[in-house]
Amino acid sequence: MRPAELFAQVSGVPLPVAAGRFADAGVPVFPCVPSGKRPLIERGFHAATTDAGQVSAWWRRWPAANIGVPTGAPSGLVVVDVDVHGPADGRASFDRAASAGMVGGWEVLVRTPTGGMHAYYPATSGVEQRSWQAGRAGVDFRGDGGYIIVPPSARTIDGTTAWYRVAEVGAGAVRTVDGKALRDFLDPRPEPRARPASWDPVGVEDAERLARWLGQQDTDRNLKLFWASCRLAEAGVPMADALDAVLSAAKSDFGPREITATVRSAYRSVHPTPARREASPERPADGWFSRAVPARTAPNGRGL
Repeated sequence: MRPAELFAQVSGVPLPVAAGRFADAGVPVFPCVPSGKRPLIERGFHAATTDAGQVSAWWRRWPAANIGVPTGAPSGLVVVDVDVHGPADGRASFDRAASAGMVGGWEVLVRTPTGGMHAYYPATSGVEQRSWQAGRAGVDFRGDGGYIIVPPSARTIDGTTAWYRVAEVGAGAVRTVDGKALRDFLDPRPEPRARPASWDPVGVEDAERLARWLGQQDTDRNLKLFWASCRLAEAGVPMADALDAVLSAAKSDFGPREITATVRSAYRSVHPTPARREASPERPADGWFSRAVPARTAPNGRGL
């Protein structure tokens, strides 16, 4: 069942009913905190299931729980997550990628409670596409190793409740999206600098080893992550490699935004040279996000 059809079936229904319909359609789900995104169960999205009895038991216990869906192979869905808060404007980045022909063919667009957007695509069969973040571009990719909050879930931000709502259904042919190419386009990695001959090489293996160690820690993980990131920065490991490794190994309750902020802070402390802020690219006149984005307000009722 296509996402647009499934989201139409869960529009306006209570969250427990919606969770059951996702499971009935073969889309694994798991409960997240009411009006939030943190998983309520151990193992988080790794424990997502289509088992009707388990789904029913979860939502009997937490009837207001938001609905989480693992992305990538488990659900057959990948999502381009466009953010509009903070210094980066993901809308402009998405429009740039659209003009380059990289993000067409989405199945459905969902407005998020923060004013951003989730663009849903079918996962590429037999190809692993890992989740990633391009913070400078304001765009995240939710693929293998990630999850998404789906309609009719809600978020409460600064005392205001807003819902995940279907904004538009794709009218053209559905296509997969090349997550790696999109990342390279939005956030190209610099060429590695030459190392002196006496330099003891380190690389992704070091980042992955530290990431696995961090994943075993249950206390003070933020402090341990900062310390580990400083060691990687001092050793010359590119920050993108450190982020990839830690985001892949992190526990589900150790959020990607917290991880990204901590790693970047560590790298800035080791390499304090200020980075020049580039001007935001001009938005194409015909881009999806060139349309006016209404101010976020609480809807009159539950639903999409």
